[in-house]
Amino acid sequence: MKNSKNSLLAKHFSHIYIEKEIISHPITKIILDKFPNSVLVEIDNYKEVFSRPRQNYKLQEISKKLILAKKKGEFLYPGPPLCHDFGYNHFYYTSLIFNCIFSCDYCFLKGMYPSANIVIFVNIEDYFEEIDSVLKRHPLYLSVSYDTDIMALEKIVPFFSMFIEYATSRKDLTIEIRTKTADYEVLQSLKPSENVILAWTLSPQEIIEKFEHKTPSLSARLDAIKKAIENEWKVRLCFDPLLFTKNWDEIYLKFLNQVFEEVEPSKIVDISVGVFRIPKDYLKRMKRVFINEITLFPYEEDQNVCTYPYDLKKEMMDVFLSNLRKFVHQSKIFVI
Repeated sequence: MKNSKNSLLAKHFSHIYIEKEIISHPITKIILDKFPNSVLVEIDNYKEVFSRPRQNYKLQEISKKLILAKKKGEFLYPGPPLCHDFGYNHFYYTSLIFNCIFSCDYCFLKGMYPSANIVIFVNIEDYFEEIDSVLKRHPLYLSVSYDTDIMALEKIVPFFSMFIEYATSRKDLTIEIRTKTADYEVLQSLKPSENVILAWTLSPQEIIEKFEHKTPSLSARLDAIKKAIENEWKVRLCFDPLLFTKNWDEIYLKFLNQVFEEVEPSKIVDISVGVFRIPKDYLKRMKRVFINEITLFPYEEDQNVCTYPYDLKKEMMDVFLSNLRKFVHQSKIFVI
């Protein structure tokens, strides 16, 4: 796994664009040390590269470039209604990184951003300052890996470990770190924290091979989860999104059996379940670039959100949940 991961990363970041304002920032130096052979290009604003018109998204996916920038303006955003709040009253998310090293056909990022290149906002101290300010007013449940996979990118920029260390010292802060990585090595030197939930997105191996390109196998993710549980990390399982495909019911039932043969349900904090759903505008942009089983499906639209037709969605959720409840008590299952 280590070799395949390094090979994946080696294909990217031949060029690194850096805003002049943050050339001397400590995080910038940490990142640049990882890529001594990359071509460095100074820029005034990351949008010059990331948001320019007529970009070739497919080519960028083959060889992503890295853009280092300073975040300005807002640092925290209210949790979107398309995402689970897990019962927390103050649900927010934050984005230190735009885009992901993986390439899932269904990922909303492909419709959200004009570029497949990765933007890293190096000024993490400003994010922490804003979070501290909010914590003076109320507790906070914060998702820090919605627009990327910070655990998968830890060997490029150490935001994953920095966030865990920071959250551990803030009693009213709970952070969720969502990931598909199987690279447990990044966790080995860290101490588990009551304030941190590691949330693994899991899919059947058939779905991974068909739609989740460049991601670790189901077996590899389950191995990482088992190690995390053994080392007393709080672990959430995310069966989200459920995807419709040929023989979906057989595929997902076999999947649930495999997951709970490996993972003890009582050791899991909770589980999220949801079918594929995406803002209408994001899907429209994805269709301009990608013609595949995900983008071609005749979804239903409701309040600018596209998802499966009602009867199909109900059937998928009913079948999946009835079987999931054979392993996990209803009180641990969050549905959207």
